[in-house]
Amino acid sequence: MKQKKHYEGLTDTEVLKSREQYGANVLTPREKEPLWKQFLEKFEDPLIIILLIAGFLSIAISCWEYWGLHVEDGAAVFFEPVGIFLAIFLATTIAFLFELKADKEFAILNQVNDEEEVEVIRNGNTTTVAKKDIVVGDIVIINTGAEIPADGRLLEAISLHVDESTLNGESVPAYKSVKEEEFEKDASYATNQVLRGTKVMEGHGIFQVEAVGDRTENGKVFEAAQIDDSVKTPLSEQLDGLSVLITKLSYVFAGLIIVGRLMVFFHWSSIVWTLTIPTIVFFWLVITKFDGWKWYSKTISTIAYFCILMACVIVFHDCLMPDKSMAGLLAHALNTMMIAVTLIVVAVPEGLPMAVTLSLAYSMRRMMKTNNLVRKMHACETMGATTVICTDKTGTLTQNQMRIYQTQFYALANQTLDDGLASCLLKEGIAVNSTASIDYTDASNPKVLGNPTEGALLLWLKDNQVSYQELREAVQVIDELPFTTERKYMAVLVNSALMEDKQILYVKGAPEIVYGLCKQTDCNVPKEDIERQLEGYQEQAMRTLGFAYQIVDGKTEVFNEGRVVADNLTFQGIVAISDPVRSDVPGAVAECMKAGIDVKIVTGDTSRTAKEIGRQIGLWTSNDTDKNIISGPDFAALSDDELDKRVKDLKIISRARPLDKKRLVESLQRCNEVVAVTGDGTNDAPALQAAHVGLSMGDGTSVAKEASDITIIDNSFSSIGKAVMWGRSLYQNIQRFLLFQLTVNVAACFLVLAGAFMGTESPLTVTQMLWVNLIMDTFAAMALASLPPSEKVMKDSPRDRNAFIINRSMGWNIIGVGGFFFVLLLVLLYIFEHADITALRDILHLQLGEVNGLSPYELTLIFTIFVMTHFFYLFNARAFETGRSALHFKGCRGLLFIISIIFIGQIAMVELPILQKFFNIVKGGLSFEDWAIILIGSSLVLWVREAWHLIKSFKE
Repeated sequence: MKQKKHYEGLTDTEVLKSREQYGANVLTPREKEPLWKQFLEKFEDPLIIILLIAGFLSIAISCWEYWGLHVEDGAAVFFEPVGIFLAIFLATTIAFLFELKADKEFAILNQVNDEEEVEVIRNGNTTTVAKKDIVVGDIVIINTGAEIPADGRLLEAISLHVDESTLNGESVPAYKSVKEEEFEKDASYATNQVLRGTKVMEGHGIFQVEAVGDRTENGKVFEAAQIDDSVKTPLSEQLDGLSVLITKLSYVFAGLIIVGRLMVFFHWSSIVWTLTIPTIVFFWLVITKFDGWKWYSKTISTIAYFCILMACVIVFHDCLMPDKSMAGLLAHALNTMMIAVTLIVVAVPEGLPMAVTLSLAYSMRRMMKTNNLVRKMHACETMGATTVICTDKTGTLTQNQMRIYQTQFYALANQTLDDGLASCLLKEGIAVNSTASIDYTDASNPKVLGNPTEGALLLWLKDNQVSYQELREAVQVIDELPFTTERKYMAVLVNSALMEDKQILYVKGAPEIVYGLCKQTDCNVPKEDIERQLEGYQEQAMRTLGFAYQIVDGKTEVFNEGRVVADNLTFQGIVAISDPVRSDVPGAVAECMKAGIDVKIVTGDTSRTAKEIGRQIGLWTSNDTDKNIISGPDFAALSDDELDKRVKDLKIISRARPLDKKRLVESLQRCNEVVAVTGDGTNDAPALQAAHVGLSMGDGTSVAKEASDITIIDNSFSSIGKAVMWGRSLYQNIQRFLLFQLTVNVAACFLVLAGAFMGTESPLTVTQMLWVNLIMDTFAAMALASLPPSEKVMKDSPRDRNAFIINRSMGWNIIGVGGFFFVLLLVLLYIFEHADITALRDILHLQLGEVNGLSPYELTLIFTIFVMTHFFYLFNARAFETGRSALHFKGCRGLLFIISIIFIGQIAMVELPILQKFFNIVKGGLSFEDWAIILIGSSLVLWVREAWHLIKSFKE
């Protein structure tokens, strides 16, 4: 036996000195690779290697033309290779910068654990501080479910079992005690020692901190926590498959372009078709990405296979065109290879991973403002596919502001709380049979620490001018049974200050359970009266607790195998604790139900209480029957087949036990539902881990938070609805990026392919295509990934997890719009090749003639029209399936900024002399009249969409 002590803890001055001497309770992150090395990794992709090789060869040819052939353009021959390197550098740099930005977003999540509140005693008062603010010498209080914040020695331990598997790998929790006779000699760590990062599985205690941060056992083996983004969700699997498909199709186009341009160069000699074989082999090797090879092996192999292909071309040249200069062939072949590879770079949506990452990072940051702390990034997307939400009652649907509504202590019917032995027994029982505390830092607004229900009882004592601290310190605790959801009660055996040489057993818990343990009732109140009182409280959705005591002589057995076995308990009475429904919950539940999401309440309360809460939030209606509600015991009695047949009808599970929730989740998953689960206790961890998305509460246990994917900071159900909205909007943002990117791909690939077989110059040069890739892939990913959520998505039904991300509407848009752009540009290409166009207005009086090639001015027109038509289509893609105008920009400052960059960049490229050289733009650029015609004509794609939107709006 040990009398409870009064701990003063550290003073504020001592805290500062300790932190200065021993440091903060933070683990030093693992040192990352230097930024220069991370940047160079961007150049390891085989396609970038090919482009780099082509760029170096282009420089070599330019040098030969400048010094060997003395071409008229002089230094201008170097502008294209320099432009290639500039474009490569821009593309890799932007990708690198955005990965750094995403890493910073994720690093914020790694710091979340350091911000969790820990219960400590300082300045003689129980309070809470952030985990990172714990210092050596602090007195820390730990309860079931808590994560131990630092290493220390126990001062008190009651039935304390700690999971140390994170340090020693042992699955069985270690028993902890301060009694030397109970020390285990072979234990991995001392029996009276607790360690940072381990978890309290049962019981509670108090310890003094001896080591913090890197000096803890956990710190010695620490590796910086990394966000796990490797989880394969339905979305990531779809996107992986889509990327592979697009990549392979782009290689087909690239191969056809190589063969087509070489066929034209060799005047369609049939033997040239054999070049398809080395071309296929080359791209097949590139498709495999030389998996498992080191960077230098990739580089050497890429050069080798490129040389083999070039050797075949040279052999054909010697056979078919022996009188022609080899320089022309090399220049044409090199240009062909660069066009083909660049087309792959343009076509492959390398911006897709960036779009997903940015969407997740943006959503994670913005969801924080709606009280959703995303702990695992895949949960953002999965939340949007949720079809069922299994929710707790207390704190999620209700305010979790427990206050005593009414007491019914039978022995106090004719006396106050200050009178007599019955009053003293009641006060002492409430004070000592509790793990809660009160923080009096703010005397005008004391804060409950620990279980809110138990805290309500302590506040009731305070309101009656009773100090629970004095009562606790006056007793000697002999033995204790912590509360569990299986037992539904807690008990403590003490040497009471009320009676000498006597021990008192106090029991508290569910009234019907506690009453069943009792032999008699104070004042002999009939069982019927007690049941009637309980029903009245429960029908008002109040939480009820029953109290009992027994005076024992020290020889009577009171506990056995984790149960109370004392047989002379006296039932003292009951209290009703009110916890009103949150004002925003009925609307939030209605919103989820309209969105096609089923809501199910899983609670330990009685059926009457659960039904009343269900009625108040709009879940339980007059049409519901017994098939829509079930108790825990009846639920457990169902076989899996029986449960699967009934599970969709269930709305409420009352008197639920911990594993009931997990079994409910598994049954729903067998029925192809996407399940989100809320939980705040250690006992909820199995269900949180089993669910597709686990939602822990902000004031829940560390075990629950660690098992969850998202933490609802304010505990409110309305925040869950916002998480669904963000998840659905995120999915749509990714769809919009794909819609835009693939439309660009269709137009670009077919245009360049058509140019190859028509025998014209490539309609888009290498540097131009790289610019298109930069603005239509990287910038578009930035613009479309950060669009704000739309409440309209909550009117839709949950998406099918197995549905392809490109839906029918997207498919028709990609084929229709991309095909239209291709036909439009192909017609212009044909016109420009057969007519001498010096100004766009010349198209009004065409005179088509023989093929006369494409002038630099005409190529500039093709390039500018291509960019501007897709520029205006970006507005359409942004408004896809929003039901809004494409010119609606509320909350889209990032989009407007990026659109401005694209527009100004395109004008600068065409009009600035220094950029004209790099990007093969005609000297002098375009006239104001040309720009006006291009902008007005290209914008028609936007105005046609807006007109159609208005027509639909009027019809609706």
